[in-house]
Amino acid sequence: MTKPLLGKTNKSNIKQPVVLGLEHGFTYGGSAGEAFLLNAAVASPNRDAQVKGHELVLVSAISVGAASRSISSKGAFEQETKRLVQNMLKSTQIRMEIQLMYGQSGIARIKSIAGNVISICDAEWAAGIWSGSKNAALEIRSSTGTLRGSCNVVKPSLSGKSIEVDVVPAGASGNVDPENAAADIIYFKGSYNKEFAGLHQIITNTGTIFNIDASEFDLFKGNEVLVGTNAHSSAAFISFDKVEESIALCMEKGLTEEDVVCLVNPKHWNKLMTDQAAKRQYDSSYSSEKMENGSKSLVFYGQNGKIEVHASLFVKEGFAYVFPPAELERIGSSDITFERPGFPGKFFKEMESANGYELRAYSDQALFTSSPGKMAVLKYIKTA
Repeated sequence: MTKPLLGKTNKSNIKQPVVLGLEHGFTYGGSAGEAFLLNAAVASPNRDAQVKGHELVLVSAISVGAASRSISSKGAFEQETKRLVQNMLKSTQIRMEIQLMYGQSGIARIKSIAGNVISICDAEWAAGIWSGSKNAALEIRSSTGTLRGSCNVVKPSLSGKSIEVDVVPAGASGNVDPENAAADIIYFKGSYNKEFAGLHQIITNTGTIFNIDASEFDLFKGNEVLVGTNAHSSAAFISFDKVEESIALCMEKGLTEEDVVCLVNPKHWNKLMTDQAAKRQYDSSYSSEKMENGSKSLVFYGQNGKIEVHASLFVKEGFAYVFPPAELERIGSSDITFERPGFPGKFFKEMESANGYELRAYSDQALFTSSPGKMAVLKYIKTA
């Protein structure tokens, strides 16, 4: 999902002008044919958008013993290192996927705490965030950012929408309504104020992002469509009418005949697939499960043109997102790499305080768009 949906890689940090309005230096001359005076130019408001990559590093190791015992056989050594690299790459891609969606927003809000089990609000649950999360280091913060403390995942329960942790930080609390200020927020440990803004944060931002104040320039503010009336007791099923409503708002802020993606949780998929079935595209390439990088996709046509629906395990159950993929870029100096920056071709490094070799996965990137107004979030969605 990352590469086709959430931006192409751009190998530089950027500072670029963004047009945030229209030109207004018009003069009306009437029909007399006179040599009338022209009004002065009224330039469109422009601002310089600025974004830099944010670094992410995964450190892994292989023992000297494992390396030594397998080095007599080239195949055995390659197999051992291949296993390590593949798991590191998968782990880093998943962590990056989560950041692309919910960077700076938190990965979940707490519903309740019983013993060492933390239950997640239904609207804030995304199975892809928690699958394979055993031993993940977390931190819990209040809605205003106050740190409650840290903990580690002992066992996630995908069916129960909960996680068991080794210790619950003192003062941590939850609320059945995730928008209630009493509902604390879970982050990956160390990510707070260190990760780039993900898609959710970009669309819902009402302050300054990328050096531009969305409260001053409406075209730099994303759109919001309420599917229900609140996240707890009055959520509603997603419908294609709501998707088209969100696209209409995006068109008011500049979206034209651009291909649009609607990114949903897999539990929304069947509802959308049966809703407005007549708008589905049937041709020689149609498949009921068209797979692209692990995401199902379904094509409709709406007022803007093509609307492609993708299901992703990394989308929280209470939300869906509409955006033109061409307007998203991934900015930074490095996509995921195992080379040591500044040392081409160098991968493994002998550990100074342990009997092993260290390998790192490194990334320096951020998600960017110059057109948040062409994007929308749908919220208060229920799945059952």
